[in-house]
Amino acid sequence: MSVNQHGFSLVEVLIAMAIGSVLLLTTARFLPALQMAATRQTQRQVMEEEAWQRLLTVSRHIQRAGFCRGDCPGDGITLEHQCVLVRWDGNLNGVWEETPPANADSTGFRLSAGGLETLRGATTCAGKGWEKMTDPDFIIVDAFKVLRANRAGFAPEFELSLTVHLKSRPGVQVTTVYSVTGHNL
Repeated sequence: MSVNQHGFSLVEVLIAMAIGSVLLLTTARFLPALQMAATRQTQRQVMEEEAWQRLLTVSRHIQRAGFCRGDCPGDGITLEHQCVLVRWDGNLNGVWEETPPANADSTGFRLSAGGLETLRGATTCAGKGWEKMTDPDFIIVDAFKVLRANRAGFAPEFELSLTVHLKSRPGVQVTTVYSVTGHNL
């Protein structure tokens, strides 16, 4: 071996390893916080997606509300506290049928026990037989509102809002708002 070859001394290697260890431990402290932030962002996105899907479902029904191929008596939409009932002539026979529920031309949406529920054939916001649209073991619905705005010469507009939070994180709420026009009302 040549005497002219140079390398790192043992002290230099130990100092480099100490500096590297300090840098590695410093960056490792931030990893859990970064991972938690990514998890929270994903949970928030899931909540927003869930709320939007439910609002879009209700809005499609409101857009159809009031349609009748014949002469259907009554209102195509009924708004109550955290509940909306819509009717339209789905089979084009000129009548808003209420029975049997499988063929009914009315559908209801309501907030009950922290979940958004729906019922085909609903004639009132009370009663049993409503199906959950949201999973209360995952997402809790805090508020469901449908507000109607009438302007002379125009079809009524409806503003739908849904406020939700994860059951595991009640402190973080997401509110989605969507507007729709009731052209048949």
